[in-house]
Amino acid sequence: MASSEAHPLVKTGGLADVASSLPAALRDLGHDARLIIPAYPQAVRLARELKRVSELRLPGLESGSSTSVRILQGLLPNCDLPVYLVEAPEHFCREGNPYTDVSGHDWGDNPERFMLFSRVVASVALGLQALNWTPHILHCNDWQTGLAPAFLSDQEERPAVIFTIHNLAYQGLFDRAVFDRLQLPPRLWSLAGLEFHQRLSFIKGGIVYADRVNTVSPTYAEEVRTTGNGCGLDGLLRQLDGRFRGILNGIDYRTWNPADDPALPQPYDAGNLHLKAENKLELQRLFKLPRAEDALVLGYVGRLVEQKGADLIAEILPQLLAEPNVQLVMQGSGDRAFERMLSEAGRAHPDRISVHVGYDETRAHLIEAGCDAFLMPSRFEPCGLNQMYSLRYGTVPIAHRTGGLADTIVDANAETLANRSATGFLFDEPSPEGLWQALQRALRTAREHPDQWRQLALTGMHQDFSWQASALAYETFYGEALEARRRLTERIPA
Repeated sequence: MASSEAHPLVKTGGLADVASSLPAALRDLGHDARLIIPAYPQAVRLARELKRVSELRLPGLESGSSTSVRILQGLLPNCDLPVYLVEAPEHFCREGNPYTDVSGHDWGDNPERFMLFSRVVASVALGLQALNWTPHILHCNDWQTGLAPAFLSDQEERPAVIFTIHNLAYQGLFDRAVFDRLQLPPRLWSLAGLEFHQRLSFIKGGIVYADRVNTVSPTYAEEVRTTGNGCGLDGLLRQLDGRFRGILNGIDYRTWNPADDPALPQPYDAGNLHLKAENKLELQRLFKLPRAEDALVLGYVGRLVEQKGADLIAEILPQLLAEPNVQLVMQGSGDRAFERMLSEAGRAHPDRISVHVGYDETRAHLIEAGCDAFLMPSRFEPCGLNQMYSLRYGTVPIAHRTGGLADTIVDANAETLANRSATGFLFDEPSPEGLWQALQRALRTAREHPDQWRQLALTGMHQDFSWQASALAYETFYGEALEARRRLTERIPA
């Protein structure tokens, strides 16, 4: 499993959760799954039993030069998942975000950094003698690993390659001059290769050269094959036919379990849901809101960007503030304008709104446990994990009907409330009006029909979105990729 981030070593989003949880679930199924990520300083500090196991000499960008890269082997701090860390200090020994500097701008050498990472991934996939281990499957994730399938494309004895798109909006697009500067093989520059409208596309390398391609929910797989949501790659994705599908992400029920979550002052489960209220009081204390068990607390954890609908939340604040006994707790970072706008709203209304700019895992768990409802007004959402965390914690999600949100939340209406299948509130138009109407439905249900609200929470808690089901789906997908690779190497017609 090749990824640019993995929880708990380094995390900026849901990719990090998937990159560690899926291989752990595959190991539970009996597979020798291992993880490879860059050796960021935080990852080196947190990994267990690290030792240097190999050193590679890779071609440098200057004529006749070379770059030395070391591979460290260890274990994740929270489970026995083997991890390889790619140690190249010039590229990865930087504190903070793996992709951006302290001002929020992309690192200027991101193409060089993730080309190097992809080269090492390809080398490991072919089997390094020092590791005494050769994988049958290489599973790459998002644009930062997109060149690894391209580097392997001319190798006869290579593993089957899977490429997963976690968010098609982030493609690793760079000017043609970058392609030349990286001294990539000329054969890769073509419409059938890495070229995308006269630019270099890292993500296209993963899509074109992998044996199988997927994204992280069935609905998002359909959406990205449309002109409106395909980010210019919808035509290519439509051409993949049976090579492409959506496999819903899972969540790690060992990490996200309200019954024994160490981040919570009061554990609880579906059998004693009333204990959830103790976590609300602690959440209000931590975020400096008036402690009131009868207040309806709304939560948000995520990037503060338009994709996630942060602007929609900002626009409905006047209506929200007009509602009695409603509080809003938010944690995230992203667009500086949104950070300032929401923080100012918190300072202006400290008894109703509290905003924590940044990310803290313990706070994230407490928000999921302490809130009554969770806002996810994303304009698009490939899968989304927070709605599954919310369901697990008996916190009712309010979300835009898109991607994985549509696949995991059953909208509350007369029929679904009557048959007890409802788990949340969905809206169709990603607008302030759409979000507000869904929120009004939720407020009405919570205030006027508390038994229905309790049933929504309980039904959500009984859903199964564990990684076990998703891992089985990936196991089947890997089998198809291996068979396709076997047929190709043996020249067997499909």
